[in-house]
Amino acid sequence: MTIKRILLCAWLSLFCVLAVPVESQPVLLTNPGEADLDACGLPPSYAQFNSSATVTTLNLTADCTLSSSNMPNQNSWLDIRGGVEFTINGNGHTITGPSNGYLIYTRNAGTVVTLRDVVVRQAGHSNVFVLSADSGSRINVRNVIFRDNVATSTVAAIDNGQIYLEDVQFLNNRRGSFSIANHGSAVTVRGTQYLTAGFISITNALFQGNANAPDVIGVLGGGSNIGTLELHGCITFRDNVNTGDTPATNYISFAGGGSVGNGTITDNSTGPCPDAFFSYWLSLTPQPKRKKKVPTPTPTPTPRPAYGASYIALQTATGMTFHATYGLDSGVHFRQLDGAGIGIQSIIDAGFLAALDVYGYVEQGVEVCFPQAGRLLFLDARTSPRAVSPLESTVVNGMTCASIS
Repeated sequence: MTIKRILLCAWLSLFCVLAVPVESQPVLLTNPGEADLDACGLPPSYAQFNSSATVTTLNLTADCTLSSSNMPNQNSWLDIRGGVEFTINGNGHTITGPSNGYLIYTRNAGTVVTLRDVVVRQAGHSNVFVLSADSGSRINVRNVIFRDNVATSTVAAIDNGQIYLEDVQFLNNRRGSFSIANHGSAVTVRGTQYLTAGFISITNALFQGNANAPDVIGVLGGGSNIGTLELHGCITFRDNVNTGDTPATNYISFAGGGSVGNGTITDNSTGPCPDAFFSYWLSLTPQPKRKKKVPTPTPTPTPRPAYGASYIALQTATGMTFHATYGLDSGVHFRQLDGAGIGIQSIIDAGFLAALDVYGYVEQGVEVCFPQAGRLLFLDARTSPRAVSPLESTVVNGMTCASIS
């Protein structure tokens, strides 16, 4: 609400009334409903959701820019607590800001927040984190890019908070001017002498260009409360720096003890891990019905190659087939997607027959065949929103096939 101050003034026996606007103060929204959400799908001001919330799923329909003027300094745009289970579907869009506080802060045991398919940029504050799980709460993060954020650390788990990161990228984030020793420029998991330690699990992640801290991931502890970090899959570090152009001292640092396990770590894209985080997305959409059947030449049968053991189950379940120039054990990966994985509403609404994520060592040349007849679309995950373009296909033994490289 805009507050107006009414002034009564006198001059040459004439009276006037002046209305002077005063800047509105941010308003906390408690358990906002669908009608309270902004056009992009998020609350227009900072909001708190608890066990009484009627809206527990937010679906972004456009890119969101969160104005810092709509939130008090160092508060949280989404404060989620009280044991509620909450989901934020980014659908391939971008959240920009706020630059004066948390984007998401969770607390209390039983509170579970899932954030997926979104880019988070230019958020945070020197004194806080962009995402923080506190006091027994949990945040699940999948297929999210954090870029150009400035905070004490971009993501942090403290006091028994848990964060599970899967298929994520941390790009060009910076630790702010208010720095705590061993806080990572990208990720921090910590405990203190008085607070139970947090827990973070990371499965497949790229850390690139993060700056202004000697550590990219910091694991802190006090007394017997030492943060726990688990790594799974491929963890790639590239061009992270401290100050200026000085390379970061540590990929991962431990203060007060601690350990890390289960991870394969490489410092560049030529290491043992495939560069799996610039994915190639394929979506097979139904072909429009034709009034007349157009004759097509009979295709020459192509012998089907042998397949790696890890993809036999996927092939059997879907009827798809895969081929890679240097074999299926060469570092290329395949994953079936649902509508949420596609993340583009117009394609979902049009109806799709099948979708597949192809990533890793794709540049060697890969062929994918779908058992249905249809036309292929290519979704490039290197852009946000993902660029959509037609993909040339051929019919081989009744299957719709495409080659990508």
